[in-house]
Amino acid sequence: MATNQQPIKGPAIFLAQFMGKEAPFDTLENMAKWAASLGYKGIQVPTDPSLFDLEKAAESQEYCDNIAKICKDAGVEITELSTHLQ
Repeated sequence: MATNQQPIKGPAIFLAQFMGKEAPFDTLENMAKWAASLGYKGIQVPTDPSLFDLEKAAESQEYCDNIAKICKDAGVEITELSTHLQ
């Protein structure tokens, strides 16, 4: 299977340890912008429905495309989906 992925050039950060109810830790968009502002190039995203709804992603390419756009617009890429806490 061919992919168009390229290696990221820089560090990534695991977002689960920072999740919270107040900005910038309350939404994927805010956390992606926050991580980019700190110089991170990638984010490891927990599959907690408040950030990334795994069931919705399995059913909707549009949802996945929107998540990818949110990250790209913020200046980061998703490097990993973390499911180990489910």
